[in-house]
Amino acid sequence: MTLDSELSLQATTRDSTLTIGVFDGVHRGHQHLISRTIDEAKRTGRQAGVVTFSNHPKDVLFPGSEVVWLMDLEERVKLIKETGADFVAPVTFDKDVSLMPAEQFLAKLVDKLKMKQLVVGPDFVLGHDRDGSLGTLPGIGERLGFDFESVESLAAGDVPVRSTVVRGLVADGFVDVAAHMLGRHFFVKGEVVIGERRGRTIGFPTANLSPPSNIAVPGFGIYATWAHTESGKYMASTSIGVRPTFEGEGRTIEAYLLDFDDDLYGQTIRLEFVDRLRGEKKFDGIESLVAQIGRDVEQTRELLGSQ
Repeated sequence: MTLDSELSLQATTRDSTLTIGVFDGVHRGHQHLISRTIDEAKRTGRQAGVVTFSNHPKDVLFPGSEVVWLMDLEERVKLIKETGADFVAPVTFDKDVSLMPAEQFLAKLVDKLKMKQLVVGPDFVLGHDRDGSLGTLPGIGERLGFDFESVESLAAGDVPVRSTVVRGLVADGFVDVAAHMLGRHFFVKGEVVIGERRGRTIGFPTANLSPPSNIAVPGFGIYATWAHTESGKYMASTSIGVRPTFEGEGRTIEAYLLDFDDDLYGQTIRLEFVDRLRGEKKFDGIESLVAQIGRDVEQTRELLGSQ
């Protein structure tokens, strides 16, 4: 089920209840909204569909802005499907779409996806000049023949669960708090590339991860992580930073996999960040660095083993 940039939709054969959004991170707030959409679809005997965007609208609306994603489109679609939605329809948000009035966009969904109900969050807006708002959408629904419902947002304590909040937590290293909002551990996926190979000279060979430049990465520090490789899942002590003891330049993501001895070069692996152990630190020499890494590894083993 796809939409291209002209909104030339692949038609469905059954009526649907839809929700629309970017859904970056597919966090608990998104899950709450999609779950409501699924419940409404089941109640009325319809399909539950999620219309998302393959790129971020900011790319078009604010050219030159740097959009940092919590995950790529493939992972986003996969996680949305795991919520139980019957289909996911990615839309390419281009200039033509940005100039499309909300009613015209929604008419396409009614025509091709047989939308009979639209379920959205409390801050939802759609269309050129934001003409599709909570105030105007009920009227558009009456004209086009679909029901409309707005769902209250989910909060973690007094903090609303939003992608921007999760990004901030990840950037500050609070991966444990981010996990509470996501409903799972935050992860980074990337190819293992050849680094400076210093780790193997001090007894801790690491996998150097190279994720896409537009994907969020936790702040500098040492983390207890799970590494998912082609051969299985391993505990890993992961360092993110500039290697100050070696006067390093440029950020690196280096994972030391516990109880693992194999070649990972060229593999795409996923690191799940469970907790931050400490901040990055410059040591007086190699011996003190090695001693601290040993403590980091044991702390990682203890923390992840308790799970």
